[in-house]
Amino acid sequence: MKLYLVAGEASGDARGAELIRSLRARREGIEFRGFGGPQMAALAGAVHDWIGRAAVLGIIDVVKNYGYFRRQFAIALDEIAREKPDAVVLIDYPGFNLRLAAALRKAGSKAKVIDYISPQVWAWNSGRIPKMARILDLMICIFPFEKPLYEKSGLKTVFVGHPMLDSLARERIEGAREENLLALLPGSREREVKKIYPVMLEAAALLRRSRPGLRVEASAASPEMVGLMEEIGRGHPGVRCEIGVRTAHELMQRATAGMVASGTATLEAAYFGLPFALLYKAAWLTFVIGRRLVRVKWLGMPNILAGREVAREFLQEDAHPEPIAAEVGRLLDDPAAREAFRESMRPVIASLGEPGASDRAADAILDELEKNAAPGDYPRAAR
Repeated sequence: MKLYLVAGEASGDARGAELIRSLRARREGIEFRGFGGPQMAALAGAVHDWIGRAAVLGIIDVVKNYGYFRRQFAIALDEIAREKPDAVVLIDYPGFNLRLAAALRKAGSKAKVIDYISPQVWAWNSGRIPKMARILDLMICIFPFEKPLYEKSGLKTVFVGHPMLDSLARERIEGAREENLLALLPGSREREVKKIYPVMLEAAALLRRSRPGLRVEASAASPEMVGLMEEIGRGHPGVRCEIGVRTAHELMQRATAGMVASGTATLEAAYFGLPFALLYKAAWLTFVIGRRLVRVKWLGMPNILAGREVAREFLQEDAHPEPIAAEVGRLLDDPAAREAFRESMRPVIASLGEPGASDRAADAILDELEKNAAPGDYPRAAR
């Protein structure tokens, strides 16, 4: 069996690596190729590690790197045509992956085209779902409300639960939260950090003025990001911030409250019970275009799943230090407010399903391949 996987961001690389492990546990001898990151490449040497260039943010970065993406797109199409995989598994990254799926259909590829971690078209263009039904064989979604949306169009859809539940469960630590510890989680992309981290530091400085005992810690996604954050910190001497590398999950469990950049980290913070304010700033053009396209009331997935603004959102021109400091100060000072926040997030996390998402996704992929296969074509490993 040959599978061609495509992931374009760090989170997709993690999901792809989990999927590879689950598939190998179910069937021996699967060949993996495609595009991903260091985790996928470490498990399958034929996977191109392109995350450093692929993980762009916003339309401006896409335009700047258009030539690069065209070349990688052509490489992927050529490899799929040459290798003739049984299935192409597209992991999130919809801007690239949905175009690839359409191109494969146009080229008459015989491979099953499977999307794992469905694109959030319900947020910005639900009218694309019927087109997706024409170019995909299977949609594997991680949020419960997505399944009926896709199934209305006739697209076969499987809800497997959120894969983060497995990885985060392994990172739980024991012990009480540290009093007066503020967590700053500005994201993993350089462009995000440059826009969001200064605002976080300014809000933290305001909080320190009335709370001299407040300690501030941040988490950087890489050693390189530490250098950038330290440079930004030197321009904000009003607050001292200790920076750790890849310590976000541990910090989420130690801190009293936090400021979190919009993205996967907001669900992770909710899982670990960290009360937080959500921040987001992007290039002006990217934000304006995004606002016109997005059709949901909130940006943060925890708020979308809760159906209300549990975590206060401070977006673009509203991301000022003063109101952010007021909201985070409320969470720092009021134990009842923090417990109310956690209580509101519990059903949100419960809605994500049970652990074992990557195993269920692997089963769904194998079931799809076995559906029309001859007996014995794809024998599974003993489990």
